[in-house]
Amino acid sequence: MQLTEGSDSPLHPGPLDTVIRNAAVVDGSGGPRFHADVAIHRGKIHSIGVGLAGRFQQELDGAGQVLAPGFIDVHTHDDYAVISDRSNLCKISQGVTTVVTGNCGVSIAPLNIRYRPPPPLDLLSGDPDHFFATFEDYFKYLEDSPAAVNVAAQVGHSTLRVATMSDLQRPADAGEIKRMRRLLEDALRAGAIGMSTGLFYRTAQASTTQEVIDVAKGMRERGAIHTTHMRDEADAVAESLAETFRIGREADVPVIVSHHKCSGTRNFGRSIETLALIDAAARQQEVGFDVYPYCASSSVLDVEKFRDATRIVVSWSIPHPEAAGRDLAELAAEHGLSQKAMADRLQPAGGIYFMMDEVDVSRILAHPQSMIGSDGLPGDTHPHPRLWGTFPRVLGHYSRELNLFPLEAAVRKMTSLSARQFNLSNRGLVRPGYQADLVLFDPLTVKDLATFDHPVRHSAGIHLVMVNGAAVYQDGAATGAFPGQVLRRS
Repeated sequence: MQLTEGSDSPLHPGPLDTVIRNAAVVDGSGGPRFHADVAIHRGKIHSIGVGLAGRFQQELDGAGQVLAPGFIDVHTHDDYAVISDRSNLCKISQGVTTVVTGNCGVSIAPLNIRYRPPPPLDLLSGDPDHFFATFEDYFKYLEDSPAAVNVAAQVGHSTLRVATMSDLQRPADAGEIKRMRRLLEDALRAGAIGMSTGLFYRTAQASTTQEVIDVAKGMRERGAIHTTHMRDEADAVAESLAETFRIGREADVPVIVSHHKCSGTRNFGRSIETLALIDAAARQQEVGFDVYPYCASSSVLDVEKFRDATRIVVSWSIPHPEAAGRDLAELAAEHGLSQKAMADRLQPAGGIYFMMDEVDVSRILAHPQSMIGSDGLPGDTHPHPRLWGTFPRVLGHYSRELNLFPLEAAVRKMTSLSARQFNLSNRGLVRPGYQADLVLFDPLTVKDLATFDHPVRHSAGIHLVMVNGAAVYQDGAATGAFPGQVLRRS
């Protein structure tokens, strides 16, 4: 197959930058793989074909490897991580080239405070100096000091509430909603791609459905989206889905359900019901959802909010850092305390919660419209393994080992589907003219190595990761290149 010529054309005199030869191209569309060379020039895919002729500054052998679009992590909390660790090694080592930030109602802007932000905002950073007063300031910082990955950022509804309200334990009044809308509109003009909510969290649980609708109105005309950590993912998951769909309809905005799950043993098996509800809604309005490939979640340490967990592991603690990685029940027994009292002693802190059924996780993963998001927390001392292993786990464990879906379908969930749902143009496919965000991996060995006991481990089988045509990860290490771009909403 020869899609374009790819040699010394008038538009590109002289040698092209790079050609990857003889790879099995899984192009992100979900279609069958094909063997081809892929040429890259000036940060974009220039040509695709068999035996591409021409002069190249660099030739790479992709024989025996799969070449795919770089993975898009649609659910991250990397807002500050792309500043504090510009290489974003936990992501590039698993083939991620774009991160979507500002999820669960929590974003690094617009916020100008002089005190430690309340949970869950402190999942990004406990230092108020690490937040930005405007999205324009945040984007300018990233453009002046880019990361290895591309960044598409959302505005967090909880961040808007903290910025405009003195009492978060009540619904916003008309004046506060007006101020939140003004901040949201400023962020969207700067290029934020949408707004997220985290109605589950204490910073937003007092919000009414109407408050969210009123803040979100006007997003459609700007081409923005709304993602949500719903009010409840356990007993009231169906009611929370109904609330989400209502917000989408009445605000006239596409909605995406974040990290869809059915939590608690009483709700095991309910993914049959919830997926049917999502499918029915999607026939009437724009609805999407993402999922991570694990049976445990992770967030701030809150035993009341996560009372359905069968086991809780401490992921970080400010006053007791030695507790990270320990089982909360064991710590409580050692100190003669209840788990609630032990958790109070550890605050501020985070936790990992075992509360989902593998059958539900697999069923949600297998749905043709599910996207993949890690929901990893890069600031955790003992993080959930999803921070380092999400995407290779889908490729290795669920696709290759369990045969839950073909490799081509797995790649689509991580690339073109995500790019389309989040309006990320010219990404998510291996096509001439698209940005050269690419990952080269071994389909026989790609595998997550991060575990709950040892969560900070590079995955196996990822050989090369390119962002905008520059290699950022190669031969098991970051290259030190920082070609990431801010993907502003157009």
